[in-house]
Amino acid sequence: MIKKFISYYKPYKKLFYLDLLVASIASGVDLFYPMMTRELVNEAVPNRDIRTIGVFAITLLIIYLIKAACGYFMNYYGHVVGVRMQADMRKDMFDHLQKLPNSYFDNNKTGDLMSRMINDLMEVSELAHHGPEDIFISIVMLIGSFIVLSTINLPLTIIIFAFVPFIVLFTWKQRTRMNNAFMETRVETSEVNSTLENSISGIRISKAYVSHSYEKKKFKKGNEKFKAARERAYKVMAEYFAGVNFGIDFLDYVVLIAGGIFTFYNIIDIGDFLAYMLYIKLFTQPIKKLVNFMEQYQSGMTGFKRFIKIIEEDIEKEKDIAIDIKDVKGEIEFKNVNFSYEDNKILENVSLKIESGKMLALVGPSGGGKSTFCNLIPRFYDVDSGDIEIDGTSIYDLTLSSLRNNIGVVQQEVFLFTGTIKDNIKYGKQDATDEQIIDSAKRANIHEYIMGLKDGYDTFIGERGVKLSGGQKQRISIARVFLKNPPILILDEATSALDNTTEYLIQKSLEELCRGRTTIVVAHRLSTIKNADEIIVLTENGIEERGSHTELIRKSGIYAELNRYAVVS
Repeated sequence: MIKKFISYYKPYKKLFYLDLLVASIASGVDLFYPMMTRELVNEAVPNRDIRTIGVFAITLLIIYLIKAACGYFMNYYGHVVGVRMQADMRKDMFDHLQKLPNSYFDNNKTGDLMSRMINDLMEVSELAHHGPEDIFISIVMLIGSFIVLSTINLPLTIIIFAFVPFIVLFTWKQRTRMNNAFMETRVETSEVNSTLENSISGIRISKAYVSHSYEKKKFKKGNEKFKAARERAYKVMAEYFAGVNFGIDFLDYVVLIAGGIFTFYNIIDIGDFLAYMLYIKLFTQPIKKLVNFMEQYQSGMTGFKRFIKIIEEDIEKEKDIAIDIKDVKGEIEFKNVNFSYEDNKILENVSLKIESGKMLALVGPSGGGKSTFCNLIPRFYDVDSGDIEIDGTSIYDLTLSSLRNNIGVVQQEVFLFTGTIKDNIKYGKQDATDEQIIDSAKRANIHEYIMGLKDGYDTFIGERGVKLSGGQKQRISIARVFLKNPPILILDEATSALDNTTEYLIQKSLEELCRGRTTIVVAHRLSTIKNADEIIVLTENGIEERGSHTELIRKSGIYAELNRYAVVS
């Protein structure tokens, strides 16, 4: 994991190394000040050497200017390295999410993924900047301080350093507790984000059912768990910092008492004692940096672990020798297909063939596998066994991009992206011209409505198209498919949100679009499917009936029973 973390420094290694060089200069400059103080107290002041005092004043001013310049560079460019690494990680995570199968999103909350991408990586960014810099500065300061302190008085230095291992041991023991506390905090932060995202997305349902009190209780429960986890984390941090700071203060105590005794017995003089006091401050400063680093390391690495967990999730697979499908005719064949979802068998030994350019309608009770049947063709889910072929080629021998580029999908639950109407129609073909977009909207019978809006196609539709009615959203989603113009269509209750008049207009458009294309329709209205070339009655027992509308009515079976109530669910 550390190796993976370090790999993100590679594109910015020049700037990173320059930051470390500047950090070493800043550390080296700090080491000069106590030595100059020693010379000033021991030589210049007793000998009333004004020239040396003047040189000291000028030199000290130069040192402070150098420190200021180094501080600016480290604070700006050091953070730039961290931010760029964070951006790269966020890009990698987003790219990886695009490749994950639908089943991953079925089992993971949106708020949790957002928390990992934003909150966790923010902490990782801070670690990426401050971590190496603090370690480097601390090492330079510790070694430099030890060398100089040893030249002043070796016995006193050995006494001081004898207490350092106890501070290191305490820090190491607290490491695991801090790691667990920060991981728990990350988890609870994700839960709060998930609850919040879910509640805000469903705010209109909450208002409709007057369930504010329930939502408040749900949020309060998550918020309390987050608060408790945060309090436990702060307790561990408090114990950690209190213990380490006591150890550092104890070093000051030892220097003050032991140094005073050494001075009293003339083992060292006043100037050396003063220099020693200043150097011990420089010595304890890197220890404090290392203490802060340990807390930052645990916080950043727990976030990086959660990032890596997503990066290591298996993506949608395609064969190394997968080919692009071209000149698609649209013949689809299911061969003994079996599919289960979380140990629940949905489809069992399904075999059928849909001829090129024909329309297949799927009907049957809810839970019979109609939507699952459709989702298997573009490989939104993979079959447990069996095979699905398009034009005689297994879909598992095709590249996912070419497979899905040749399939148009309109689902029952329409999702529109935040943006304009044009943006959402254009999603069907990113390089489409305005003329093509308008033509698609006309064929979906939404053009006149759009032109009646103040901003026309540039009208902002709000988050998930909240400013549009269900029928308007559905027609925009249908316009997307018109624009994509694929050889295979999947219409999963595509007209379910439309009123009768609009449905009639859309149905005429869909008939035109379906002509010469292989179409699979899931619908509950007879008007949508009665003209299908073949109708499949799909239940939990598999394919119960198949045939044309007329043939199935004559059989007086399940389809005929559903037809009696004028509804096919």
